Amino acid sequence: MSGSTKGCYVVSLVILISAWKIASVILANPALPPPESVAIAMIKNAQILTGHAIVSLARVLYSMALALSLAFPLGIASREKTFDRLFAPFIYLLYPIPHIVLLPLYILLFGIGDLSKVALIATILFFQMVVTTRDAAKNISEYYVYSILSLGASKFDVYRHVIIPAVMPRVLTALRISVGTAIAVLFFAESFATRRGLGYLIMDAWSRADYELLYAGISAMALMGLSLYVVIDIIERRLCRWL
Repeated sequence: MSGSTKGCYVVSLVILISAWKIASVILANPALPPPESVAIAMIKNAQILTGHAIVSLARVLYSMALALSLAFPLGIASREKTFDRLFAPFIYLLYPIPHIVLLPLYILLFGIGDLSKVALIATILFFQMVVTTRDAAKNISEYYVYSILSLGASKFDVYRHVIIPAVMPRVLTALRISVGTAIAVLFFAESFATRRGLGYLIMDAWSRADYELLYAGISAMALMGLSLYVVIDIIERRLCRWL
């Protein structure tokens, strides 16, 4: 990231915090505490926030890893017409379902622990990733494949040197987009039948009208999402140097 780009991010952050401060002064509502009060609350409750953040981060990482490990090979394999004819109907039938409503079912099947929450987030992310990967793989020009086949490449070589590199930018874009989805679903999942995680902390602070801690939890969840986004962006620059 260049110095000018970093400067733009700093300026944007200052503008957002300034707008927050101005809004808190104008509204004079305890439900919108000033940013400095939230910062103090984050420092005072750093240990509590860290504990809940670690739990939430683990759930997100497990979910993203599970979804990617399934979506990537299935999406790549969809380039094979025989497989795609069998696989595509399941995607068209299951993708439009609002999968977030499956949380009660997952709790019944997997219990109230981490598994039900990870399974819910992974299910939602899986369909986002597999659709993107499938479309990217199917849209690769056959001329690229013919070029490497003319050099005596095997099917494995085609996937290794053409298909996978070609779809990787789209896969990483889907992974980046999935961060926001994962954080949103995580909040919903942690609002039920749990006593760990930032989602639980936010809802608990809301129920007790502890607005400083409420915003501290929201800020911690935002920072977690931003950190994951930046990490994926770094991975993309390392893996896709030709972009």
